[in-house]
Amino acid sequence: MTADANVHFHDEMAALERRILGMAEQAEKMVGMAVNSVIHDDPGLADLVIGMDDEIDRVYLTAHHDWTSLMARGQPLGADLRRMTVLLQLNAIFERMGDQCVNIAKIAKANAGLPRVDRVCAVIREMGDLVREMMRSALGAYVREDVDEARLLPTLDEPVDRLNASMYKEAVAVRADPSILEWATRVLMVSRALERLGDQAVDLGEMTAYLVTGERVEFDESGIMLRDA
Repeated sequence: MTADANVHFHDEMAALERRILGMAEQAEKMVGMAVNSVIHDDPGLADLVIGMDDEIDRVYLTAHHDWTSLMARGQPLGADLRRMTVLLQLNAIFERMGDQCVNIAKIAKANAGLPRVDRVCAVIREMGDLVREMMRSALGAYVREDVDEARLLPTLDEPVDRLNASMYKEAVAVRADPSILEWATRVLMVSRALERLGDQAVDLGEMTAYLVTGERVEFDESGIMLRDA
């Protein structure tokens, strides 16, 4: 590429990156709203979450189109190619984050009017808070290209996994009341969606490590980077 073309490519890539990262910021807000729709029995709030996902889907589709066009015109190599590869994967990760929020919102609508269990709501609230913290940390680590910060994500994910594992016992504990059991059984799916959102935040951390180091890695539970063979 000529010098002018190179500058133009980097400007377009930076603009594309900002749009894709905006999806993650939107998804993080949606998590809080979706969780509130569950624990406060608010189907109207759930509808807002579902509507917000339409914007994420729109950005996802246009970003994918623009990514393809930019790749064809720029034909990047080296670090630029690596960043473009990461952006394509982040576009998919953030779109799936939006889908998980919609799943939670749909469960809130299905549970509307059913009796709730305060202690289960408290667990879902805690999981939602932890997942939102993970999403903010993962996004911050990516923006700062901070691998050490990204490596903390599996540790942050551990209590999310633990709380998710405890939810089955909570559902079993209310099995004597059919209406509460119906509510709690569906909330198990909320817990699973939040657990998956935590995993996706870890995925973002692994993409940060790849962006910085050029090596494909997975984090173990303590944040040690396991390199692909």
